[in-house]
Amino acid sequence: MLAELVSIPTDTVPLDALYYQPEGGRAKGAALLFHGNTMNFYVGAMRFLPPALVGLGLACLAFNRRGHDVLSTRGSRVAEGGAFQTAAEGIEDNRFAARWLAARGFDAPAVIGHSNGGMLAVRHVADHPKTPALVLLSAHGGGRDIVQRGGKGGLMVGDRVEEFEMRAKEMVKEGRGRELMLMPGWWYAIGAESFLDRLTETPDTLALAPRVKCPSLFVRGDQEPRDAYPAEEFRARAGGPCTVEIVPDCDHFYNGREETVGALVATWLRGVLHL
Repeated sequence: MLAELVSIPTDTVPLDALYYQPEGGRAKGAALLFHGNTMNFYVGAMRFLPPALVGLGLACLAFNRRGHDVLSTRGSRVAEGGAFQTAAEGIEDNRFAARWLAARGFDAPAVIGHSNGGMLAVRHVADHPKTPALVLLSAHGGGRDIVQRGGKGGLMVGDRVEEFEMRAKEMVKEGRGRELMLMPGWWYAIGAESFLDRLTETPDTLALAPRVKCPSLFVRGDQEPRDAYPAEEFRARAGGPCTVEIVPDCDHFYNGREETVGALVATWLRGVLHL
C-alpha cells in the first residue's frame, strides 16, 4: 500500500489528506472518506479502513475538512477547526475532495462517512447520483432539531439550548460571531456563528434518504441509541437497497472492533462493486 500526504486547494485554506493506492498496480476504483465531527483523517475509521479497502484494489482519499478537530492552527496564531465549522463549508469541502479525486481518474467513487461525516455523506450522494455505493458508519440523523436531540443525552449545551441561542445571536449582532462559547457537554467549545448554523442548517439524513439511489450499508454499534443513529429508518426511506448491520459489543468509535467493522465494510463493497 502506498500513502501520499496531499493538499487539496479550497477557496481559503487547503485540506490536508492521505491518498492511499494499491502498490504495484492501478486501482480498480476509489473511495472517498468523510471523518466524524471534530475528528480527522488519521483517527478512527479514517485510519483503520484504508488498508482493508486498498486490499480490494481501491484507491482511498481520507481528508480533513476545514472543520477538523475542535481547534487547530496552521501557519499563524489564527484558530481554525471544528469550533468554527458550518454545514455549507463541510458540504463544499466534500466537493473539493471529490473534484481532486476526479482529476485523478475517479469521477464516481464510493463514499464512506462516519457520524457527522455520514450525515454529510448522505447529502453528498444525494447531490452526486453517479455514486456507486454509500457506507454510513453510525451516521447521525441531522436536521434542525439535532442540538435539542443531542441535549437530551447531555451533549453540547444539554437542556440550555434557548439560553445559548440567545447568547450566540447577541454575539453575532455585536460582531463577535467567531468568539468561542464554552459548552457543558461535548464538544466543549464552539463559535457563536457555528452554533447558530448547527441549529438551522444541518442537513436532514432521513429527509435526504429517498434521493440516495445507490446501494447503501448502514453500520451501528449495539451500544449506540437507535434514535440518534437511525439505521432502520434510513433503510425504510432510502431510494435504493440498504443493508443494516448492528455490530455487537461496539461503541460509537468502534474501539476494539476495528477489525470487525473493516472486514464488514470491505466484504460489502467487494460484492456491491463486483471487485
